[in-house]
Parts: sequence; structure tokens; C-alpha cells
Amino acid sequence: MRYIALTTTLIAATVAPPVAAQNRIDGQSPDAPELAAYGDLSVGVRQIELVNEDQIDIVAVAGGGGTPGNPPRYDRPLTVEMWYPSVAGATGDTSLQAYLRDGTTEVTLQGRAVRDAAPAESTDPFPLIMLSHGYPGNRFLMSHLAENLASKGYVVASIDHTDSTYRDQSAFGSTLVNRPLDQLFVLDQMAQLNKDASSGFAGKIDADNAGLIGYSMGGYGAIVTAGGGVTETSVGYPWGGPEGTLGIHQAGSDTHEALPDERIKTAVAIGPWGMNAGFWDTEGLAGIDIPMLFIAGSDDATSGYENGVRAIWEGATSVDRALLTFDGGGHNTVAPIPAPEESFYYNDRIRFNVSEHYTDPVWDTVFMNNVGQHFLTAWMDKELKGDAEKGDYLNLQKIGGEGLWSANDDGTFRDDHTYWKGFAEGTAEGLRYEVLAATPAPVPLPASVWLLGLAVGGLGLMRRRKLRAT
Repeated sequence: MRYIALTTTLIAATVAPPVAAQNRIDGQSPDAPELAAYGDLSVGVRQIELVNEDQIDIVAVAGGGGTPGNPPRYDRPLTVEMWYPSVAGATGDTSLQAYLRDGTTEVTLQGRAVRDAAPAESTDPFPLIMLSHGYPGNRFLMSHLAENLASKGYVVASIDHTDSTYRDQSAFGSTLVNRPLDQLFVLDQMAQLNKDASSGFAGKIDADNAGLIGYSMGGYGAIVTAGGGVTETSVGYPWGGPEGTLGIHQAGSDTHEALPDERIKTAVAIGPWGMNAGFWDTEGLAGIDIPMLFIAGSDDATSGYENGVRAIWEGATSVDRALLTFDGGGHNTVAPIPAPEESFYYNDRIRFNVSEHYTDPVWDTVFMNNVGQHFLTAWMDKELKGDAEKGDYLNLQKIGGEGLWSANDDGTFRDDHTYWKGFAEGTAEGLRYEVLAATPAPVPLPASVWLLGLAVGGLGLMRRRKLRAT
């Protein structure tokens, strides 16, 4: 791989000092594909505090609280960081204060979004995209995606999932049960913000035209939210949702059948966890009812590849879906920001070098981020904005490195050019992009018999008409 071990040496295209020295999230590799570039819009960012009232307190249930059929409840707090197109020329603070994976070290990240900048004027609302981090994680883990997409005309709401952040990592069952509920609650709150004349965002957020991006456990949540009901076996795991609380997401249950929201038009799952632990089967995955893009490293030891992400992609038979694979990549493919400078140390409590939470042994983080930005721009523009031309960036030869680079002296491409659109020569090496179309559900037997009868009857009618005509 030509992108090995470059993380600390790459620089942002518009910034002279090293990326790592400033903990920048906006790095652009010299080999970045075309659609990774920032859009034309200025970007603002602000923090929003939300409370989802009267929710089951999964942590308390796991600790033995409540009685069967009467679990303790609480008002669940959620912090959301929202990136959005802003008025041009806004000035102010462009830093983000975030905690590292160790849960104790606070660092400063640098981007381009101006804190609390006034939103851009627009006659049409901007499509909404929600970001959902891993376990543990935080709302800044995919901030490079959030800021980049906002510059292209999206409002991006990145969620701090309570009980799943670096600072409050708690019962795993809370993550399993609450991820889809958090995602849909934030969708509702963004819709309310769009209607609130005092918010400054009235008429600017198109929550009826929303996308969802989830990484690791956020990817698990995205699959459930998209219709992928979990198995009965996973509901019964003693280390999972306590007291059967995960049953609300079981395939075929009334609660799960009511979960998918028609406002969410597409979802992207990056390294989604769960298949390798028995959380889905054929029935559950067939419940996914919106187009999905999956992104994975072929050596993902956390979520698995052949028995994990790839198996989910193959099993989502009811919808059109795609799989982008980084050969040799691990679980940190595409999603995490470049490792902050302060993360390069060994932490005795978590027993690994904190930087490993952000880096990949094979691929450079900035380049992976750029590839992710490129594909997510094409995918979301196509699915949420109806931009058919972006489909050309997704109509690709399966193996990136096997495409033919064929150009004239003036830079125009010849008819036999098959290299990935938007990628410079040689830069698609090690990447794969595969597409599967929805498989039509089999026609039930009674309907088949009925159709056969109509066909036979139609042939008979045609024969009688022919006899009458002679």
C-alpha cells in the first residue's frame, strides 16, 4: 500500500504546519479523490442540549433496579453537535474541545467551521444527516465528515450517545437498546428546530429528507433503524440488553415493525458491529428497507469482514446496496479523525496506546477520510438531492486497481478509460466497490397459481379470437 504510515506527515492543502501538530480535522491528501474537496459553502457549528423524557434506564436495569415489567425510567440527556451551511465571511472560533479515548484528556481540534455562526440564507431547506459514533466514542469522532458535508449543503447532527461516550462509558445494553431510539429522537428534534421561528434555523433543515451515518455501534444502530431487526438469540444474551429489553428491536415484533421512519431515505454503515456476534439472520436483514452503503476494512477484527460487514451487505436483500472495501484495513477505516497529537501515549488503564483508537496499521487516516468524504458526497447527493450525475462516481469497476487509465495529451479521457471516476491515476489501488441490487420477494403460491390461470386463459382467448378472424 502506498499510503502506509503517512498520518503524521501529510498536511492540509491550505495549511502549512503539519496536520498532527494542530490536530486538524480538515486535512486533504495530495492524492484525495475529487469529491473529497470542501464545498463552496461556509460552515458554522453549535452545540445543542436535548433531553429524551421518560426512557427506560437500561443502566439501572442492568444493575438490578426495578421489578419485572416495571423497569426504572429517566429523562435521557443527549448532546448534539450540529454543523450547517453558514453565512459567508463569518469569523470567530474554529476550534473544537473534545476528549480522547482515555476519557480524561481534553484536546483542541481545529477545523473550518465557525462556532455559532449565523446560518446561511436559503430558499430551500438543507437535507439532514445524522452521525452516530462507536462504543465508546463521542460526537467529534467523525467531525471531519460532518464539517465536509456541511460545506456541500447539508445540516449534520452528530450525537453524543449517553452511556456510550469516552466520559460515561457504561452498560453495553444501553448502547444496544438506545442507539436506534437516540437516532430517531434526534431526527424529531431537528424537525422541531426547523419549525421553531426563534431557533434561527426555521425552514433550513429538511428532516423529511434525512440520511443516517453510523460507525461501529452507530452502524449497528443504523441497521436497526433502517429495518434490520435483531435475532431472538441476541435478545437473550446475558451480556446484552438486560431483562429482555432488546426485544423491542427483535425482527417481527410490533415495536420493531413500527420503528423505521420514512423520513430517513438512506443509511451508511461504517464497520457496523453485530453480525459476527449473532445479532442478525436472513429474516432480520431482509427487513432493511432503504438503500445502504457499507464501508469496511477487510481485516476488521472487531466487527469482522466475511462473517461481519460483508455478510450484512449480502443479507440486505430487499434493497439496493453497495460495499466499499479497503483491502488490509482494520476497524478504524474511514470514520475516526486523525489521531490527535496528545493521543500518542500508552494508557495503563485501557492498556493500549490511545492513538490506536484512531489509526490504521496499513492505511493513512487522512487519505481514508478523504475517500470516505468522496463516496459519502456522491452517495448522499444522489440519494438525498437527486443528483443523477453523482451516480457516475458510483458506477465503478469492482477492483479499483484494475481500471485502465487512458488519457489524451490534453487530459481528456479516451473511450477505453475505465479508471474510477474522480480518482487520480494509481490512487484507487487497494480499494474495492461492489454493488448488489434488491432481490424481488418470491410471489406467494396462491398468487402464482392465479397468475398462471390468467396466462392460460389469455392464451385461450387469443386462440378464439384468431379462429373468429379466419
